[in-house]
Parts: sequence; structure tokens; C-alpha cells
Amino acid sequence: MLGFIFIWYGGAMQKGFWEKLKRPFFVLAPMADVTDTAFRELIAKYSDHGKPHGGPDVFWTEFVSVDGLLSPGQKVLLRDFEYTENERPIVAQIFGGKPHNFKEVAELAKKLGFDGIDINMGCPDRGVEKSGGGAILIKNPKLAKEIVLATMEGADGLPVSVKTRIGYTKDILEEWVGTLLETKPAAITVHARTRKEMSLVPARWEAVARAVHLAKGTDTLIIGNGDVKDLADAEMKAKESGADGVMLGRAIFGNPWLFNRNIRYESIPLEERLSVMLEHTRLFEKKLGDLKNFAIMKKHYKAYANGFDGAKELRMRLMETASADEVETIVKGFLGA
Repeated sequence: MLGFIFIWYGGAMQKGFWEKLKRPFFVLAPMADVTDTAFRELIAKYSDHGKPHGGPDVFWTEFVSVDGLLSPGQKVLLRDFEYTENERPIVAQIFGGKPHNFKEVAELAKKLGFDGIDINMGCPDRGVEKSGGGAILIKNPKLAKEIVLATMEGADGLPVSVKTRIGYTKDILEEWVGTLLETKPAAITVHARTRKEMSLVPARWEAVARAVHLAKGTDTLIIGNGDVKDLADAEMKAKESGADGVMLGRAIFGNPWLFNRNIRYESIPLEERLSVMLEHTRLFEKKLGDLKNFAIMKKHYKAYANGFDGAKELRMRLMETASADEVETIVKGFLGA
């Protein structure tokens, strides 16, 4: 069956929205307990998404377990798949190790109206790897190909992409990305580090350039990822590597304006930054507060409350909060309102 799928898709790559993007394009990275539905809604609002001068060109959901989505009581995981129309094009990112589950979840993603599906083959988390997903798939190229092809079958026309690394313990980019290219995905995002390196060493963007060379003539787009500071840096890295697109991740912390070309973060008044932090908190409480721990917001507070007089003291107080009302009280007190 999988052989048949490979032949069919080998003749007709499904690119969907990807082929309409102006290059280089700039996209928002999927990050667990960070780019949830609340934060993405905020980013879409403050980046002026949908207008010529702002917004990620593509949004990703947080990654979601295919096994979990197909198990009883998957209410939390389905919430991770919520999105607003302002986030289009929106890609559902999934992980796991069982091809048949990818097929079923791809069918679900299509029903939910996603614009594309992305398979995580780069996450170094041991729990994710224990499920057979994430970076561990770099060690099992045969299974990785089966997963991509099963996802394509379930996607039924939606473009399928892959996010991965340059290797597991060492750089095997040509061998590994070459294997993925055989399945003809619409795009491959290359995090320019190995799984062993995590994010402990500088990203090697020369590896992204090698991936671009490898994909030349295949119609698969290459997206570079790793240590991108802002849009200017992304543009430089795209030019130097030849990547079709660049993914920005950690730079979004505390800065939902990141993709807005009309706004310099340094020029945003402190009052506005803290007001948006509170707005973010209320959105999280409204959309996810019944299912997720409020402590998730505290990694955001570390970024919002940074780089100004009194930031450390404010940050320490925010770490003790357990509700949006408490955050509002502290912010008002800090600003003397």
C-alpha cells in the first residue's frame, strides 16, 4: 500500500498555499506551551497579519501527539488545534511514530480546515522520542518515509511538510534530507543543529545552504531555522543560505510585534508592553485556563519584564501570580496607576 502511495504522490506534489508565498518568506516556529492559540491570536493582531507590511507568512500550531488525539478524552489536545481566521495560512504540526495514526489525524486536520500539515521529526524531548516521534525518526528513515506518505494519503490534497534537524548525533544532512526528499514534501524546515546539540551550540546555517543545494530541482521548499534574532537577521540568513524561507522561534518571546515591519520594539512604550502582557494573560485564561496550568504564562513574563528599570523586581512578583487579576494588580502598582 505504501509503495502505491509513494508512486502516486511522487507524480503530483501537493504544494497548496506554499507556491503562492513570495520568497523569501518568514514564518512563526511551533513551540510547545508557547505558540498556543492565545499567543498566536495576539501575534496576528499586533503583527498586522494579512497586510502587506506585517505578519508571519505562515503560522504553525504547537505540536500535537497523533496518538493522544486519537485516544479517549483528547479535549486538551483538540484545544491545541484551535485557531482564528487571522492566522491563515495555518499549519497543524503533529508528532508520533505510527503511520496509521498520522493518516487518521491528517484526515481530522483536513476536516478542521487547516491549510497544511507538518510532521515534527526534530524535537529532542525524551517523552516525544519514547512515543517514536520527534528527532528519534532520524534514526529510522524507513519509518519516517512511511509516516510522511501515510500523512499525505490522509491529507488528501493538503500540503505536507517536515520539520527536522541535520542529524541525531552527527551531521548527516545529505543522507537524511535526501531520504525525506524522496517523499516529495511541500517543504522541509531544517533546524541547523543535531539532536545531540539541542540548542547549546550556534546554529550552522551553512547546513541550510547545503539543504538548499540538495533540494534544487525537486520543488520542495527549504526553510532555515536556528538563532534568528529578528526580521533583518532573517533576511540576511535567507540571502546568504539561499533558503526559500526562514523560521523565527525564540525571538517571539515578549515581542508579539516581531513580524510587524512598521514597529521597532525599542520604540514601544513600557506601558504598552505591559498592557499587551496583561492582554496575553487574559487571552490565555479565557481560551486555555480551564485546561492548562497558569504557570505556562510565567515563561512569557520573563521576556515581557526585561530590559528596563525595576524589571527584575516586577518579574519576581509576576512569578508568584496565579490569575490575570493578580497580574493586573501588580502591573498597575508598578506603573503607579
